[in-house]
Amino acid sequence: MRKRLNLAYKITALLLLTIYVLLFKYIMVLENQLENANAITAIYWATTTVATVGYGDVVFTSLPGRVFSIVVQVMGIILISGFLATYVITPWMDKVIKFRMPRKVPSGTKDHIIICGYNQLVETLIDELAEQEITFIIIEDEEDLIKELVYRDIPCIFGTPSDKQTLINAGIEKARVLIANKSDERNANIVLTAREFEHLNIIAIVEDLSNSKYLKYAGADMVVSPKSMFGQFIGRKAMDRLVSRVTGATEIFKGVHVTEFPVYLKSPLIGKTLKEVSSQKLTDARIVGIWKSGNLSFNPEEHDVIRGNSVLLAVGTPEELSKLKKLTH
Repeated sequence: MRKRLNLAYKITALLLLTIYVLLFKYIMVLENQLENANAITAIYWATTTVATVGYGDVVFTSLPGRVFSIVVQVMGIILISGFLATYVITPWMDKVIKFRMPRKVPSGTKDHIIICGYNQLVETLIDELAEQEITFIIIEDEEDLIKELVYRDIPCIFGTPSDKQTLINAGIEKARVLIANKSDERNANIVLTAREFEHLNIIAIVEDLSNSKYLKYAGADMVVSPKSMFGQFIGRKAMDRLVSRVTGATEIFKGVHVTEFPVYLKSPLIGKTLKEVSSQKLTDARIVGIWKSGNLSFNPEEHDVIRGNSVLLAVGTPEELSKLKKLTH
């Protein structure tokens, strides 16, 4: 994306400079300043005017010429601002953020939860932890995710979750729980490394339920499979519309449940994107999966549209899920 923007900026700047040169020569001919109506003088005038230097040795005398000079100067300010933002400020900020990436928890951190890997399910979990004032830290090795978490003021450190030094930097020696939330293979490495600390309670999130035994062999105290929890709800297309409370929900963490909601034909959610549902604060429950057109996606996009035949997989407290249930009817 950035490469395309850079290319578009360069093409625009070159095109504008060409137009300025041609218009300069044309207006100079109209003003009968024929000695200035040449390519070299035109390029000289255009570059000094765009740069807002304006030495004043080549000037227009007519009103159209002066108006043209004003336009070139204003566009020059815009182009220079764009240049600084694209090639100076943004790269500098990226370097500063990368240099200041958090790599160690504060020294007084203790009795906290270490979460290795960030995704939508973790987003729900950290909301609950923050609400209950439970200290936690996220370990993530993707720079873009760390930048997002830092921007949102979510406790995190940058590093490889299976690296012992990273875990020490996360305060594993004083932590009470570690949640491995990467791929099954990476989770096995995380669990093996973390198991050196015997006091720790280790929870592994498994993608393929058949890998559960290997994670237990590696030392996980508990293996959780969100997909299998979600799967037990697939195919249940009708819910009791006379019951106001949420039924059939499964508790995946204390106070956090997962359930499915078929979207009925007159639901106010129909036609809205997941981003609109989130931004309009229609519900605090998080939609972590969507069943549509015979396919189940556990990684829904913000632009996904809710339709009458959709089934939403949601995570939240019973109160949040009850609110979402009412909206699906």
